[in-house]
Amino acid sequence: MLVFLVGEGTTFAMECNHQRFYLGVFLGLFTVVYGATDPNDLKILNDFKKGLENPELLKWPEAGDDPCGPPPWPHVFCSGDRVTQIQVQNLGLKGPLPQNLNQLPKLFNLGLQKNHFNGKLPSFSGLSELEFAYLDNNEFDTIPADFFDGLSSVRVLALDYNPFNKSSGWSMPKELANSVQLTNLSLVSCNVVGALPDFLGKLPSLAALKLSYNRLSGEIPASFGESLMEILWLNDQDGEGITGTIDVIANMVSLKQLWLHGNQFTGTIPENIGNLTSLKDLNLNRNQLVGMIPESLVNMELDNLDLNNNHLMGPVPKLKAGNFSYASNSFCQSKPGISCAPQVTALLDFLSGMNYPINLVSQWSGNEPCAGPWMGLSCNSNSQVSIINLPRHNLSGTLSPSLAKLASLMEIRLGGNSIHGTVPDNFTQLESLRTLDLSGNNLEPPLPKFRDGVKIKIEGNPLLIGNHTREPLSPTISPPSASESPPSYQSGGKVSPASSPNKDKKTDSSTATAQQGESQSNGFHRFKLVIVVGSATIAIMVLLVVLFSIFYCKKRKRESEGPNSIVVHSKDPSDPENIVKIAVSNNTSGSSFSKTATSSRSSHSSATQKSHVTEAGNLIISVQVLRKGTNDFAEENELGRGGFGTVYKGVLGDGTELAVKRMEAGVISNKALDEFQSEIAVLSKVRHRHLVSLLGYSIEGNERLLVYEFMSQGALSKHLFHWKSLKLEPLSWRRRLCIALDVARGMEYLHNLARQTFIHRDLKSSNILLDDDFRAKVSDFGLVKLAPDGEKSVATRLAGTFGYLAPEYAVMGKITTKVDVFSYGVVLMELVTGLTALDEGRSEESRYLAEWFWQIKSNKEKLMAAIDPALEVNDETYESIATIAELAGHCTTREPYHRPDMGHIVNVLSPLVEKWKPVDDESECYSGIDYTQPLPQMLKVWQAAESQGVSYTSLDDSKGSIPAKPAGFADSFTSVDGR
Repeated sequence: MLVFLVGEGTTFAMECNHQRFYLGVFLGLFTVVYGATDPNDLKILNDFKKGLENPELLKWPEAGDDPCGPPPWPHVFCSGDRVTQIQVQNLGLKGPLPQNLNQLPKLFNLGLQKNHFNGKLPSFSGLSELEFAYLDNNEFDTIPADFFDGLSSVRVLALDYNPFNKSSGWSMPKELANSVQLTNLSLVSCNVVGALPDFLGKLPSLAALKLSYNRLSGEIPASFGESLMEILWLNDQDGEGITGTIDVIANMVSLKQLWLHGNQFTGTIPENIGNLTSLKDLNLNRNQLVGMIPESLVNMELDNLDLNNNHLMGPVPKLKAGNFSYASNSFCQSKPGISCAPQVTALLDFLSGMNYPINLVSQWSGNEPCAGPWMGLSCNSNSQVSIINLPRHNLSGTLSPSLAKLASLMEIRLGGNSIHGTVPDNFTQLESLRTLDLSGNNLEPPLPKFRDGVKIKIEGNPLLIGNHTREPLSPTISPPSASESPPSYQSGGKVSPASSPNKDKKTDSSTATAQQGESQSNGFHRFKLVIVVGSATIAIMVLLVVLFSIFYCKKRKRESEGPNSIVVHSKDPSDPENIVKIAVSNNTSGSSFSKTATSSRSSHSSATQKSHVTEAGNLIISVQVLRKGTNDFAEENELGRGGFGTVYKGVLGDGTELAVKRMEAGVISNKALDEFQSEIAVLSKVRHRHLVSLLGYSIEGNERLLVYEFMSQGALSKHLFHWKSLKLEPLSWRRRLCIALDVARGMEYLHNLARQTFIHRDLKSSNILLDDDFRAKVSDFGLVKLAPDGEKSVATRLAGTFGYLAPEYAVMGKITTKVDVFSYGVVLMELVTGLTALDEGRSEESRYLAEWFWQIKSNKEKLMAAIDPALEVNDETYESIATIAELAGHCTTREPYHRPDMGHIVNVLSPLVEKWKPVDDESECYSGIDYTQPLPQMLKVWQAAESQGVSYTSLDDSKGSIPAKPAGFADSFTSVDGR
């Protein structure tokens, strides 16, 4: 019997090739006859078995001498007396492969994936009939140089996730170019180094090329432009990454999926990218792309488009893409469909003409050139750009006529660059222009005729020498020095009203003679001038000494003071503009602070030591009070540790309990203060009865403290996994159901109902906290965004905890709300089993709870055995548990679009919780918190009302926010369910 098994977990073969192959298999069923296995093939199979540490998993007969049968050995398939297939995928086999494996001349399908094969990979040289080779997800550490020799028939080759040549890496050899039948090549995360080979673009049948997570460098070869590839993964290269432009991809007209994220691509998105009419998934995240989003991309009907973390500029257009993300760029507006200010549009045209130099692109962002640090620009008192001062900035390109739209321009200083082309004629329409310095470039004639009074500098432009100019050129004139700058400016970049261009000084011999005679006849006046100048010089020196003394004293005084502490907290939740800012200035004799914001209160501290403060409500709490309340962050007050810091219990003098998270210095050391403050300002407004509330924060030097409400029963993980050692009562199934619903409602709010979408990325049982009544609240949401330095988007750093990570996030870094749904499904499994998501101490098959639970959830016997022994299970309880088990399975499906959203989960859980009547659950919403009350009183009112609703939004109970599905629980979810 001849059987063909495609390796599970890696689907590579394209439909047309499959059809041809299956036809061959079908015909083979009528022609294959059994015979005694070839002795050489038998020897190789025995060598294969002998090398394994656990050969019993093969279930091959101990004394068998005929693998081809009848009956055939398990996992071995033959044609006549020759072995044609070995299919041992996902058996957990461990050990090396025999080095004579390439002596199976009729082998055409080899499925070894998802095992623990190790050591040196044998050469496949000479396996001319091999068509399918799946060796991915093993532990091979060496790949031989001649591995690819003679693989003339191979169509699918998967070597992903093997640590080949770990220290030195390995390159794709030129012999691979002879595998002209190759349709799918997958080398994800296997230490491939060097440049992309040119021959990859010339393989005539190649449809899928997956090279993610390697150490590739260089540029995309031009040959790729002729390729008919449908899938191309080049994302997340270690080291320098792949560089250059992405222009070539616009010619790859068959592309359906293109992942280029996590590299160093530069230049603009190709204008003709719209030619890729089959493209559905485009990821350009974490590159150095510049320019504006091209019009052709706007009209593409993509399923996914990720432009995060580049240097893209201009307006954000309204795209047709289903899922579109564009955070952490330099767009002038934050919302799609809004145009840039006219000044910004003109300046962006100037940048376009200069090919978007990265040194300017990184500095020019936003919609107000006069309000931020736009390099090289100065503005007048009317907030109009009046000076462009960019000499010697390595600018290369042509001058844009759009600069003439900046009607207030007085000076344009662009000397010492590499600008070519001509000077636009409409520059003569700049009525305020006084200086145009274009010296030291490569400009061409003609030069427009400017009006009298405009100073033109064009020396150092060889093609303009001898052409018309409004001032005489001297061959001895050198380009301006590097320190040259506009005449004078007021602070803040405004042009001083008193500043004006210097008039040109004309000198000749007759003028010099006249000046000499005048000097001789006016000696007395010259003597008086010397007296006046001398006196003025002495006065200036005295003044400088006085000023230096004052400066020195103030400097010493500042050095003797303690560090400043700035605290921001929302005073009125309904008014995001009403932010109280407190700046503390400390010294040894006393401390005082001034408030700069909408708050008009004033306070003074008589403390005799350094005082750094945080604010919650209208009560100001010094960091010293927090230190005292936590016994200086003593170990006995520690509530828990996590990736973002350590949490301590704090008790104020009046008995008010708080939780203080002391963020790790390594996490936040380089985080910009204003960025940290703005993110905290957003998080402090997120209020829901099932989310742990952020009350305030404090910054002291490099230390940042977050102040939260205190949750008396601690983390859910404590009650699930450590209740015996802590001498606690185990959670009943009734309470577990209620906790599951509480968490679902909190997550639904973050995903769908808050003012902006939050993706938690680290949902787990230790981030679910319980109050006195064992009602659950989700903590640490938003902290992933507070943490990363360097890269700017939350999607640029892998957060989360192993065991809870969704596969698309763990492997490819793809972030959607379905990442949280997967983690939530794992939490449901923990509630059912009482087991942790990952435990290295458990057997290999049950080490990962999600993987193991999937295998047992639909088997009543196995599910009953897996239920937490602490639960008392009867028929009614089991029915509820089985529903939760099925829901957990749907939440953890491999494909994100098959997972439900949190609103649907709420609809599934609500009837179960109602049936069990866990505790009274008020549906009335809580409209807000009175921030004018003192903190202790505010907390008491708040905690008493927390179970009653959501502040800031006046939303109804979230359990009705998503339409319920029809009766019965679907086996899969539609695309609408999986939104």
